[in-house]
Amino acid sequence: MTNRITINTDRAKGTINRNIYGHFSEHLGRCIYEGLWVGEDSEIPNTNGIRNDVAAALKKMKIPVLRWPGGCFADEYHWKDGIGPKENRKRMINTHWGGVVENNHFGTHEFMMLCEMLECEPYINGNVGSGTVQEMADWVEYLTFEGVSPMAEMREANGRPAPWKVKYFGVGNENWGCGGNMRPEYYADLYRQFQTYVRNYGSNRIHKIACGPNTDDYHWMETLMKQAHRFMDSITLHYYTVPGDSWQEKGAATGFPEDMWHVTLKKAMFMEELISKHSAIMDQYDPDKRIGLLVDEWGTWHDVEPGTNPGFLYQQNTIRDALVAGISLNIFNEHCDRVQMANIAQLVNVLQAVILTEGEKMVLTPTYHVFDMYKVHQDAQLLDVHLSIEELGEGKQAIPQISVSASKDEEGRVHISLCNLDHQASANVELELRGLINKFVSVKGSTLTSDTMDGHNTFEETNKVAPTEFTAFSLVDQVISADLPPMSVTVLELTAE
Repeated sequence: MTNRITINTDRAKGTINRNIYGHFSEHLGRCIYEGLWVGEDSEIPNTNGIRNDVAAALKKMKIPVLRWPGGCFADEYHWKDGIGPKENRKRMINTHWGGVVENNHFGTHEFMMLCEMLECEPYINGNVGSGTVQEMADWVEYLTFEGVSPMAEMREANGRPAPWKVKYFGVGNENWGCGGNMRPEYYADLYRQFQTYVRNYGSNRIHKIACGPNTDDYHWMETLMKQAHRFMDSITLHYYTVPGDSWQEKGAATGFPEDMWHVTLKKAMFMEELISKHSAIMDQYDPDKRIGLLVDEWGTWHDVEPGTNPGFLYQQNTIRDALVAGISLNIFNEHCDRVQMANIAQLVNVLQAVILTEGEKMVLTPTYHVFDMYKVHQDAQLLDVHLSIEELGEGKQAIPQISVSASKDEEGRVHISLCNLDHQASANVELELRGLINKFVSVKGSTLTSDTMDGHNTFEETNKVAPTEFTAFSLVDQVISADLPPMSVTVLELTAE
């Protein structure tokens, strides 16, 4: 059967916020230390302690926003421990993640420096679980106040006279779990209290973010929206794709049985239902869609690699993970009227990382390549798409063979991202282009695929799974006929006269 897709190139449904392609960095395992930060004295090439190779790769990917310091770590992080001369900073045990020593060498100044290097927006998560209103208020003042105050003077004494611009600030993280095991009614009151003191100084305007639900906790969303929607600019949602039957048996990242391919992609597609149902609740209290839904933790969660610290959450990254990324980003694009940011977990060496490092070595994962291919959607206009798609599987376990999203950028170029979820067979697709003023004079594409369903890159074979030019298509009378490889992510670019 041929999959048929109609793209109305003259009907824009909204703007795809670039922050949908955001990322997340936590003091967890080797994400910060060894992944992003090696220190000024490292033999690994660095700029003021930040790895040059990692920074260059992230800039190429056009990372738009980076969340820090957590995660669960955020609600036990006391920001004043991470400022001042490094030799004087407090050493502590990272009780959440691996029981290792945290020396606080990467703190506020280092994070803001990293964001400046990457030319991305900082998204800072404040501590509600074990912190105080005063501590959070002081942090915002330290970051953004220009004038005479104890916090501004402290910042200047630490080498930064001018304030930073900080737009995104989260008031707590996972307060239903590791951030305090709170009831939504209790957190709603705490949120209202804490956010009062997250103040705007000078021209800086804070976008206040409330801790939203875990997965399908619709009661949490209902309660927060009812009690606190007037005080928030966005609310979060966390959902991880866990292939196995439980958090204790999540399943291997590589060498998994064939049936786990379908199970994983089916669970990834649950994101569509979650966003739709949570958005419906938000619509009751915010019909004008002023409040953004931020999916600021998402991605695959597998068993850790054998022989590694179980608290470091280090896992390999395969073409299966790339498909999860492609599916999820297509879903976020389609809900751009409500989804204003998403942050895959996590940036380097943790969970569904886009980059893995080992000493001086670095490898780009299949997931990295999806983000690099999809960056063309950032700030583009989402196009109206209609689908007639073959299904894989039967009944409630069925999934569509194709996941798709299309957009038009400022130059009028149309980009179409297509995921073939079938790991065994290619997918024939007909793309009908409607609403064209001019004929397209060029079509080009790239595709990411693998010979095996756990194909991945290693430090010995860094480009085993990497994008290649896609040529298996034809354009006749404004209809593109394409043959998508099995288990592939493909992006087409159409340029008009």
